[in-house]
Amino acid sequence: MSLWKYSNPSKFLTTSERILPWVWTLAAICLIGGLVWGFFFTPDDYRMGSTVKIFYLHVPAALMAINAWLMMLIASLIWLIRRHHVSALAARAAAPVGAAMTVIALVTGAIWGQPMWGTWWVWDPRLTSFLILFLFYLGYIALWSAIEDPDTAADLTSITCLVGSVFALLSRYAVNFWNQGLHQGASMSLDKEQNVANVFWFPAVTCIAGFVLLFVALVLYRTGTEIRARRMRALLARERAVA
Repeated sequence: MSLWKYSNPSKFLTTSERILPWVWTLAAICLIGGLVWGFFFTPDDYRMGSTVKIFYLHVPAALMAINAWLMMLIASLIWLIRRHHVSALAARAAAPVGAAMTVIALVTGAIWGQPMWGTWWVWDPRLTSFLILFLFYLGYIALWSAIEDPDTAADLTSITCLVGSVFALLSRYAVNFWNQGLHQGASMSLDKEQNVANVFWFPAVTCIAGFVLLFVALVLYRTGTEIRARRMRALLARERAVA
């Protein structure tokens, strides 16, 4: 079964409408369950106290902010290579969601970092690259809105996405590139020596699953909206041409 069949807008809409209720439900279960578990049923950290519980929002949001751009990059490459309109619309649909995730990560990071660093903001490599990534999100969204021709807009935003991917990569690996940054290294990894304690790890994984499912649900919903809006614009243009 080929995935390319979902480049057909009608097929995409039919499939997304069928699976969306399940994705919304699973996202709600994981998010509510993970956040309640993390905020109310885990102990305070011996150094950071209750502030550590920002972890359950900050880490999933930061991961999704970066991976949302990765998804946009893949969709943009598919558009540039295969010219599938659904992929371009999916990238457009993901941008506001990724921007929102980036804002959540920046705000929760400031709340988490202030007691630790004594300031709400430092020009740490990861924080700086994350801020630049957010500006790329805003530029990407603005570029889509500024250009009338949808194919031209898709071409230019795809190029913007390629350039912005550098900062998505820096946001993920800045701590490894520049050891002098204040930002801590990875808290969760496949290496058990680098992981947080299980009492924090399990609710955090549940929250991450919730954020991933929420992102998928929002992108599917927004892509469907973009497809319908594109069809509406085409119908209106046809009616004006006939009149």
